[in-house]
Amino acid sequence: MGALLGPSFPSSLGLAVSGGGDSMAMLALCHGWARRFGVTLRVVTVDHGLRPDAADEAAMVARECALLGHAHDTLRWQWDGQGNKMDAARRGRLALFEDWRGDLRHVLVAHTRDDLAETFLMRLARGSGVDGLAAMAPMRAVHGYTLVRPCLDMSRAELRHYVTTLKVPFVDDPSNDDPAYDRARIRADLPVLEALGLDRGTLAATAERLREDREALARRALQVWRDVGREEPWGGLSLAPGWHDGLERATRRRLLRAALTYVSAAEYGPRGEALDHFCDMVVSGGATTLHGCVATFVNGWLTIFREHAAVMDQRAGVGTESDWDHRWYVQGNEFKGLTLRALGEDGWRQLREQADGPPHRIALSLPAIWQGDRVIACDGLGYGPGATIGDLRKDRGGFANHLLSH
Repeated sequence: MGALLGPSFPSSLGLAVSGGGDSMAMLALCHGWARRFGVTLRVVTVDHGLRPDAADEAAMVARECALLGHAHDTLRWQWDGQGNKMDAARRGRLALFEDWRGDLRHVLVAHTRDDLAETFLMRLARGSGVDGLAAMAPMRAVHGYTLVRPCLDMSRAELRHYVTTLKVPFVDDPSNDDPAYDRARIRADLPVLEALGLDRGTLAATAERLREDREALARRALQVWRDVGREEPWGGLSLAPGWHDGLERATRRRLLRAALTYVSAAEYGPRGEALDHFCDMVVSGGATTLHGCVATFVNGWLTIFREHAAVMDQRAGVGTESDWDHRWYVQGNEFKGLTLRALGEDGWRQLREQADGPPHRIALSLPAIWQGDRVIACDGLGYGPGATIGDLRKDRGGFANHLLSH
């Protein structure tokens, strides 16, 4: 904790505790540490509603927190049936933490060295490159807070021994042994790999070295970006003519992958084969789409912007806690009760005579404030009082910071 957050520790920390052995061990360890350093702990448990015992497990965590003297909240998440269930649950947790945390700037989770090894093998099976195979970072910015992983140097067995010896209550999630899940299958096969010398420690150490390599590659990409790129005031990204000349293929891919995740506000980039095709298209001078983004050429510059079809049905109420397209929000209270959505064709027809900004195809996906069927403000086209729509991405350091952290 000192290495991650010291020497001046936050006055309070959030802990995500599921009730499993790893997270209950983290709670017990943090309890002793926080008392010594005068840090307040707030604990949260997410009931995913995927198993009938989940509510009882959350209640068990609540009882332990009451015994230790820490505040506890149970949050509930419901799967909408779309996409991969486990990935959706993980994303849902992160979003719930953002709504729950209040003024907390750090939320701790109990990922271990075993998680590093299992994730490495899962991504290796998918053909991931350096970015996918690199170890998860001990600290990572998500939404408006920092996710902290203080147990990455510890094994699951170490933590399990700790809670067993101290008689800390915990539960075993049966999904951890369910072969329907990739991670459970990987975990079951690890003893076979260990017999070949591929034990958890070796796999985790390899992932850690790849994380160091990824950081070096990211700094190389940032250097290139500063020479050939610019961040457009309306939210897109552009690369100068000839930006790829003499540039190694790996750095091209890294720049374009980061551009796609930045513009789309996506947590993950596209799969390798799709990204390779995208790179080949834009380097050869072609326009294309991927990951909810469009890449085309504007005055010779390769410009990447949000695809209108990806956002045309999204709405966010002004004055609520939700942002639009995971990126845009309205500043101040002047427009409370109105709607933030894409400009679209209807908005373009209203503003095209006085538009001062990007051309029609780009303008369609710009965030605009609407009152019924009338556009009130669109900063990207210079319409309205100005400085009405904020950009979470730029608030968090812009594309340069994104390149280093993703």
